[in-house]
Amino acid sequence: MSNNTKQIYVISVFPEIVENFIKYGVLKRSQDKDLLKINMINLRDFSKNKGQIDDKPYGGGAGMVLQAQPLIDATRFAKSNLENYKCIYLSPKGRKMNQQMVAEAANDEDLIIVAGRYEGVDQRFIDLEVDEEWSIGDYILSGGEVAACVIIDSIARMIPGVLGNDNSNVDDSFSNSTLEYPHYTRPEKVENISVPDVLLSGNHQEIRKWRENQALEETKIKRSDLLKKKLS
Repeated sequence: MSNNTKQIYVISVFPEIVENFIKYGVLKRSQDKDLLKINMINLRDFSKNKGQIDDKPYGGGAGMVLQAQPLIDATRFAKSNLENYKCIYLSPKGRKMNQQMVAEAANDEDLIIVAGRYEGVDQRFIDLEVDEEWSIGDYILSGGEVAACVIIDSIARMIPGVLGNDNSNVDDSFSNSTLEYPHYTRPEKVENISVPDVLLSGNHQEIRKWRENQALEETKIKRSDLLKKKLS
């Protein structure tokens, strides 16, 4: 592993979910190129009570809560292998993830991502070990593993050298506070719908203008809130 390799530790009750996800596409290439190293930690390995990692909540209520001790020990193990790190706990109460957060995470410290399960985690773990809480949207998942996959994939795309073309992510949706422009490929006509003439013209200046205008129109129609943020 080179000094420039970005490291991500994922702490999970079901690490197999993430392990299978990272075997394909951009994530596999990033690891093959030694640009990204993803380390899986099974939370049960840090239990001091025959694999138990959860218990009933104090005060009553539905569901089970992940105990603080296994989470703290697993996180501290990950931290002991890193020099500069940020610990992110995935939670519906967290800050909603956006492209700016992803770009900063790709360029900054190594990451420890904690995927919650069940009803939640003991608050003392968050107080002691977590730097930031992130959410991928205003909805509830059974666990944080899927959210961890989303975040890892987004971050990997921002690491220089991971994509075949380093400019591939420049025009992605949300990179410039707009959605991406429409794409077309062969054949030139599909069920009487033709590729816009400008894309066949070879005039790169006009193509660039067309794409900028289309991106703005797409954003106005589908996500006008992004334009309001851009102008504010």
